[in-house]
Amino acid sequence: MSKRIRIYTAEDVASHTKSSSCWVSRGKKVYDVSSFLSDHPGGDDLILQYAGKDIDKVMHDKDEHEHSDSAYAMLEEYLIGRLGTGESVVRDDWEATDDFHPDATDSAKDFEKNEFLDLRKPLIRQSFMFGIFIKRMCSKSYYLKQVHQPRHLKESARLFGPSYLEMFTRTEWYVVPVFWLPIALYLGLRSAFQFTGPLPNFFDNPALPLSLVFSIPAASFIKTGICFLLGNFIWTFLEYLLHRFLFHIDEVLPDHSVFILLHFLMHGIHHYLPMDRLRLVMPPLLFTVLQFPFTQLGYTIFPVSIANGIISGAFFMYVGYDCMHYALHHTRLPQYMREMKKYHLAHHYKNFELGYGVTSKFWDVVFNTILPV
Repeated sequence: MSKRIRIYTAEDVASHTKSSSCWVSRGKKVYDVSSFLSDHPGGDDLILQYAGKDIDKVMHDKDEHEHSDSAYAMLEEYLIGRLGTGESVVRDDWEATDDFHPDATDSAKDFEKNEFLDLRKPLIRQSFMFGIFIKRMCSKSYYLKQVHQPRHLKESARLFGPSYLEMFTRTEWYVVPVFWLPIALYLGLRSAFQFTGPLPNFFDNPALPLSLVFSIPAASFIKTGICFLLGNFIWTFLEYLLHRFLFHIDEVLPDHSVFILLHFLMHGIHHYLPMDRLRLVMPPLLFTVLQFPFTQLGYTIFPVSIANGIISGAFFMYVGYDCMHYALHHTRLPQYMREMKKYHLAHHYKNFELGYGVTSKFWDVVFNTILPV
């Protein structure tokens, strides 16, 4: 893969318009003619006039300047890559239907046409190669263009070759409530106990005196309930915040191999394969990493009884979010969720730079990122 000529987009070419970095395209080829400017017989001003543009017509224009065969041969010395095309699946006129079922992608034709990832092979090694050799293979712009053009497979894509590794990369939707709901319940009870009286430090004695749960006064449960609801609300904001500013840092994504790889593994793969049933909810390990700085911030800002109640509510709402996310892609739903399904799928197939809310449109309205559907 690293031997292929590097692929650029028209936007890449258009961004190089200065004498220090002057790119042009001709047909499907991209040229860096910066070092040729001072040697151009017609002067550098003529080239800079067409910097960042296609020069095929002007090179054939006899009124402008007739070029010899040797001029075309000389141009090839400055070849740095080619323009990537690829089909556009995401489009402004896309509309979701209640029975939305996209056609399966022809993996062979897709790889031949786009020269991106080969869906017939395990993706981890390929994405690793893209991360390591991104400078040789394609521009960040082309990577982002391709990863946001959905592909669809009948079976879940393989990330690893060996099955004993592959089994750890697939997450069924019910794993999320099974793993996180007991933790949310535990933190909620711990909060109610702590509003009633002191509890030993978790690391000294994590067990709760469950035999005393019925002796907790109603006032403590009310306080925990208020914190729980606050946690629900805080989660909706974190849902929006993470989706927009972590998962979709596309334009400010550092053009570096490590960040390209992390982008693909964290959220790029979901836009690349949005209907993959086993890639729709977060593996517990990933959410454990993501929640850590926020929960630690909560324990820093609030007394531990309040923090546990808020975190309990946030975790409960997270479970609802992830299960709802799965349902929006694959389940027939009641009216409100049907509307949110159309809204979320439009984020994938209409405009991935708007519509970051999954459980609601509230923060999209607040921050003016609402996606018309």
